[in-house]
Amino acid sequence: MNLNKAGLGTLDMNGKRVLMRVDFNVPRDGAGAITDDTRIRAALPTIQAVLDAGGLPVLMSHLGRPSGEIVESMRVDVLGVRLGELLSRPILKLDDSVGASVAAAISSASPGSVVLLENVRFHEGETKGDATLAAKYAALGDVFVNDAFGVCHRDHASVSGPARLLPSAAGLLLQLEIDAFRRVLDAPERPFVAILGGAKISDKLPVITNLIEKVDRILIGGGMAYTFVLARGGKAGSSLVQEDQVELVRGLDAAAKARGVEIMIPSDHVIADGFAANANHKVVVGDIEEGWMGLDIGPETEAAYVAALADAKTVIWNGPMGVFEWEAFQSGTEAVGRAVAASDSYSVVGGGDSVAAAGKFGLTADISHISTGGGASLELLEGKDLPGISSLPDAK
Repeated sequence: MNLNKAGLGTLDMNGKRVLMRVDFNVPRDGAGAITDDTRIRAALPTIQAVLDAGGLPVLMSHLGRPSGEIVESMRVDVLGVRLGELLSRPILKLDDSVGASVAAAISSASPGSVVLLENVRFHEGETKGDATLAAKYAALGDVFVNDAFGVCHRDHASVSGPARLLPSAAGLLLQLEIDAFRRVLDAPERPFVAILGGAKISDKLPVITNLIEKVDRILIGGGMAYTFVLARGGKAGSSLVQEDQVELVRGLDAAAKARGVEIMIPSDHVIADGFAANANHKVVVGDIEEGWMGLDIGPETEAAYVAALADAKTVIWNGPMGVFEWEAFQSGTEAVGRAVAASDSYSVVGGGDSVAAAGKFGLTADISHISTGGGASLELLEGKDLPGISSLPDAK
């Protein structure tokens, strides 16, 4: 997939209806109040650029998973209120995302206002990539801007559909994401180190398979490390292990060795006698005994991973080293995160847990790029085509 895509500057937006897919799927509390408006803030530069160019932004987003039905608690009114506060201008929130009344409201919107369509997932055809629904969206705009990296791996009607029907471009946020992943995947400075964690090895096998062709070394942590431990003849006790993946992991090891890529796994572990924040825990080198489970990498591994990052010029980090939400098991993730932040490297952090860890330990400012899309970034690392990006025109 070509990641060199047409940017905002390629569109004439003056006096035009600019249909724009954003990702405002923000977390909310039980009462429906927004608890983190990061995704709304991330879209502000593109919305402002459209306004500055004389365009009328017509915003589309989903909120939650209403499964093609109208769910009152998933209406996007609360998003419109917050957006209006952030932009200091009126937001025209509509009660649907397609139809004659929507088109009429957009046509009569005053210059300088911003239109917010209702939750696109209230329509059943949205998540099915329905072409008829996509055409109805496209009819509401003169040009289309995709600024929703978080859903670019979805071939949904509001994501890739309008790009196939209207003059289109990547928004500023999407452009930042594309440029970051282009830099690490297409022309990385070396040494190139990938840090991969998380619970299940099955979720990361396609990523490792793709990255073996690109990186110099891979550092493995999290629950997925224990399948590697088993594959290499060690004992993992009661740790999370996917025994059906052991042979595949051995195959990865062989492929990495053939390419001269080092896959590092933990040599010591912080183990616990139960999966709980207050479980009894200790450090063990080597095998893990039955009844105990690995919940973090140990200090010996921390030191080895920090050393492995010292000379890195490019770093990708996706997935924590342990259960960093619990104090007893956060040391590995913090140590590795601090090493990334301190390194003289171009660093990209993707995936909700890694981004949360970077925030928790105050590292965000020292990371080159924090990705806004967990699933989308993972699929890029797997080498997959993302419909939301591939549907946009290539840069000339």
